[in-house]
Amino acid sequence: MSLAEVVLGFLEDAEPWRLRSPQFPSKVGGKPAWLSLRGLPSLSGLECDICRLPLAFLLQVYAPISGQDRSFHRTLFLFCCKTPECYTRNDSRCMKVFRSQLPRKNEFYPYDPPPEDEPPSDLDKDHSVLPVCGVKLCWVCGCPGNKACSRCHAVTYCGKHHQTLHWKHAHKKECGSTEASVVTASPCVFPESELVIEPEEEEEEEEEEAEGEEQTANAQSEDCPSLDETLAETDLEEMAMHETEDNKAFQRFKKKIAPEPHQVVRYSRGGSPLWVSSTHIPSDQDIPACTCGAKRTFEFQVMPQLLNSLCVDSTGASIDWGTLAVYTCSVSCNHDDEYCPEFIWKQDFSSDQQTQIKQS
Repeated sequence: MSLAEVVLGFLEDAEPWRLRSPQFPSKVGGKPAWLSLRGLPSLSGLECDICRLPLAFLLQVYAPISGQDRSFHRTLFLFCCKTPECYTRNDSRCMKVFRSQLPRKNEFYPYDPPPEDEPPSDLDKDHSVLPVCGVKLCWVCGCPGNKACSRCHAVTYCGKHHQTLHWKHAHKKECGSTEASVVTASPCVFPESELVIEPEEEEEEEEEEAEGEEQTANAQSEDCPSLDETLAETDLEEMAMHETEDNKAFQRFKKKIAPEPHQVVRYSRGGSPLWVSSTHIPSDQDIPACTCGAKRTFEFQVMPQLLNSLCVDSTGASIDWGTLAVYTCSVSCNHDDEYCPEFIWKQDFSSDQQTQIKQS
């Protein structure tokens, strides 16, 4: 993929078996389809840094790196908090992202690509336990969990919070039943969809030229203010300038996504994010280096349109973002089988932009 190339992610329905680990899916919602079946993130690593409750799986992007054997299979996993109060402006502590990668020859998956047809044994598999390594998973969220129900010992959880939630939701009635953990959906997962990608079609780049002409025309049409007016209105001018720059960024964002309004992900490893605002854009110093010492580079961003598909609206409060930009190790370093934390930057809409969105 060239640095300038952008591919877009769209949501589509898919058969559940297509969204499981052996198919190397890109998907939104449901439970994680873990890549490496060892070295999964720790329970503390999967907690919200604000409220300390377990994070929910948001999406994963299958993103192998061509020509790099250690990254023949490579997936990025994004988790987010479901507590609306944790979504303070431009604060990404309620989100985490992890990278997992494997060479083509590994202990978990066949050397050859997965078949296009549904495996005949898929329905018989126990998806609460990872194959090969035997790690038990939480029934509620699909993350590592070896805390079993003390009555039936058949269902496991990542901790007390999800155990209590499941008990109230369904397990109190199902405990001991042979159909326990099968007949009801988890109360904590987002709706599940496949994430399919298509290249973004190139448009004629006339935007910058048009903006330059507009700025020139505005400059020529403005009356020169008096010295007194300049001194009296300095703060107002700074505010107006900021609002103008912010509005330009927002209009540029809207124009760019207009041809494909249903895009939920923009992927461009080594490229640049499409920002929703002119403020809270990270500098190089804001993006920490990888633990291996290499710089991190932009890889993909999550668009605000995804929120429409997550069923997260509630009275007076909701999880929210303008865009989520994910930065990963530029060399995609090895961490054996361990899941490697990467960096996420949350940029929110300004209050004026949110007003425009509601009116549009």
